[in-house]
Amino acid sequence: MQRKRHGVKVLAALRKPRRHPIIRILLVLTGLMVLLEAAIIFVLQVITEQRKRHRQEGSFPHPSLDEVQVGDNRLLVYDYGRDLYDAMLAAIDAAQESVYLETYIWKEDEVGQAFKEALARKAAQGVEVYVVFDSFGNLVVPHAFKVFPPAMHVLSYQAVRRPLDLLDLRRYALDHRKLLVVDGATSFIGGYNLGSPYATTWRDTHLRIAGPAAADLAQSFIDFWNRHVTGQAPITRHYPRRFDSHINFLSTDAQRLTFPIRDMYIAAIDRAEHAIRLTNAYFVPDGSLFDALKEAARRGVEVQILVPWVSNHVVVDWLARGYFTECLQAGIRVFGYRNMLHAKTCTIDGAWSTIGTANLDRLSSVGNYEINAEVYSEELARQMEELFSCDVTNAMELTREQWMSRPWYSKLSERILSPLRMMM
Repeated sequence: MQRKRHGVKVLAALRKPRRHPIIRILLVLTGLMVLLEAAIIFVLQVITEQRKRHRQEGSFPHPSLDEVQVGDNRLLVYDYGRDLYDAMLAAIDAAQESVYLETYIWKEDEVGQAFKEALARKAAQGVEVYVVFDSFGNLVVPHAFKVFPPAMHVLSYQAVRRPLDLLDLRRYALDHRKLLVVDGATSFIGGYNLGSPYATTWRDTHLRIAGPAAADLAQSFIDFWNRHVTGQAPITRHYPRRFDSHINFLSTDAQRLTFPIRDMYIAAIDRAEHAIRLTNAYFVPDGSLFDALKEAARRGVEVQILVPWVSNHVVVDWLARGYFTECLQAGIRVFGYRNMLHAKTCTIDGAWSTIGTANLDRLSSVGNYEINAEVYSEELARQMEELFSCDVTNAMELTREQWMSRPWYSKLSERILSPLRMMM
């Protein structure tokens, strides 16, 4: 009887299926891939720090662009930080009613201190001063700098406030917007954060809009403040808005699952007939947007893309390079800027342009809070093409032969890192 029971147990053991060996193999391969990615990132960080020492800093060509009239608004493009900061500080000093400032990074340096003092001064004069900055983006900024006078209304935006927020992917969105609106009549929007390095050593693009369209940006700031502020009163001031066929503002909002900036790019690229001039700091587009660019080039549109060759995020640089082979094969011209390039702009067919805060990566497309201006103006588009042509003089163009002959380990590293595109 005991032998029989033993035999039954043996048969049961033989019949029992083995634990899924395929899953174990996949886990091992995934672990190896993660280790490889970590090793490559470490090596790239070391190499990039060495190369940054030889990167051009502070000296880069930039044209002086004139103000243009677009409908009832006056627009001025800034491509040099010092000029932009001077204009922003002058606008703050002239404020009579309100100042709304929103930024991702606000450094504790000469530029950052100048803005803090200007805002405090206007608040002491009775002007309504509201400030929003991203808490994560300013983690390394000393706490003492983030203490403001009581007359100022300040929101340090935190993406995750409670443990339960960790379960909601929409709550991971950072506030990546950069806005300044004064009296609902003068506004600034673009890629510049606040800090001394951006004043002279980074090439970025910002847009000043003076006129009725500024009220739209004022309302965008008010909406963000009123949704996220706690412990402070909402903003009740209202600046009348109106529809404008020349200027439109689009905002990415992860909590509401609205991503119009990405759709704007795709729609504009699909309509292109002649030329696309695209400048972006972090070029990691999703499949649909990238396909739109390649299809435009294949149907005869002259597509040119300008990216920083060595940016402040080495992993993103290498993720971007993973797209260059397909770009060149499709007939897209690719330029690597020699200085740090942080602009997020595009102009198409001498008629359409966008300037804003959104990069062409997943974090900006479907993650962080972003805002872009969309402008229909031949005169502004001409200036944006002039700016692009000037930037190209400080860039190297990739040729297909040169790119295909890069070292094997570079190609392998690009492939190993490519899964990270989903996270960037």
